[in-house]
Amino acid sequence: MIMDEAIAGKMAGIALGHITREYPHKLDHVLEDDGDALTPRALHPVFFGSFDWHSCVHGWWLLLHLLRRFPGHTAVAETRTLAAQLFTAENIGVECTYLERPSSRGFERPYGWGWLLALHDEAAQHDDPALATVLAPLARAFAERFHAFLPLQTYPIRTGAHGNSAFALAISLGWARRFDPALLALILARAQDWFGADADARAWEPDGDAFLSPTLCEALLMARLLPGDDFRGWFAAFLPHAAARQPASLFTAAAVSDRSDGKIAHLDGLNLSRAWCWHGIAAALAADDAARGVITATADAHLAAGLPHIAGDYAGEHWLATFALLALGGV
Repeated sequence: MIMDEAIAGKMAGIALGHITREYPHKLDHVLEDDGDALTPRALHPVFFGSFDWHSCVHGWWLLLHLLRRFPGHTAVAETRTLAAQLFTAENIGVECTYLERPSSRGFERPYGWGWLLALHDEAAQHDDPALATVLAPLARAFAERFHAFLPLQTYPIRTGAHGNSAFALAISLGWARRFDPALLALILARAQDWFGADADARAWEPDGDAFLSPTLCEALLMARLLPGDDFRGWFAAFLPHAAARQPASLFTAAAVSDRSDGKIAHLDGLNLSRAWCWHGIAAALAADDAARGVITATADAHLAAGLPHIAGDYAGEHWLATFALLALGGV
């Protein structure tokens, strides 16, 4: 599938259907006293919808990305109106103040951190600087969290869900390149420390509620950080049998048995995020690499498995369109 204005309008419509839907909601919130028992909108006046904070953030990333790439799609006016209502200095100030709570040190770490930086990076690419200006203090607050935390993180988190270290860094790279060379250098150093010597990946995946591939997120991060020849050498050691479709688990789309179950529905996201990773990896390989065609076909197969299911049940509808957009060339 190739993105066009019709598809953009449909994806934007999905996101607009949930980014202001406050309930049901799953908070990442520590109660310090009775006064902290507040509603999602009171705690987060911008990112109160979409079932959880991070899904609302990347729902907005999808909307801004589509607004920039397809400015004629059917939901443009609604997107602009809602953004003007919610993205105010006052509302972003409340979001920033929330981070100052002692119990918010680990709030949304690292998945939400990465997505907020990706959102600000997207806003910064728009002709109108207003949204980027309003979002800047919140982005800087999360960048400072990365600066403080990454030197303390001795070991990477290699899971298929929100804690995954490689995914958070991969989606933070655009912001770091645009705004923070020191953070970019820190990400490179951490990636080299954590992943530089990895070889012959076994890929014991997927787990039962994964929406990310630990193996492929790591490979995509290295593809985005290393010079071409360096990455190709690293990848040859990391997945030496990719041309033979081994390990087989990485080349086989996940089966989803119940899309009304939020955890099982993660597997639709796994298929989409694998498509995103595989396409990025293929683009970094030499044109004559024997694995490149196999990898591209695998990416397409995973996309085809996940794309029909981005709407229909709120368990997946509140977030899957974002990962479909990634797979279709979002970031």
